[in-house]
Amino acid sequence: MRINRERLAAAMVRHDLNGKKLAEKAGISRITMTAVRNGKSCSKETAEKLAAVLGPGIIEKEA
Repeated sequence: MRINRERLAAAMVRHDLNGKKLAEKAGISRITMTAVRNGKSCSKETAEKLAAVLGPGIIEKEA
């Protein structure tokens, strides 16, 4: 799955979270968090964990 980088960054600002804090809250590694922030795709499980913290709007709709 893909996370929209712009919406991810905006949601992180709204929630006052940096990459390390978001990774901790979502229960994912900092390495995974960095990869997602850099535009890499991630597993459905990782996307769901991030969406649980930041909201479902960060997940890109599949074509």
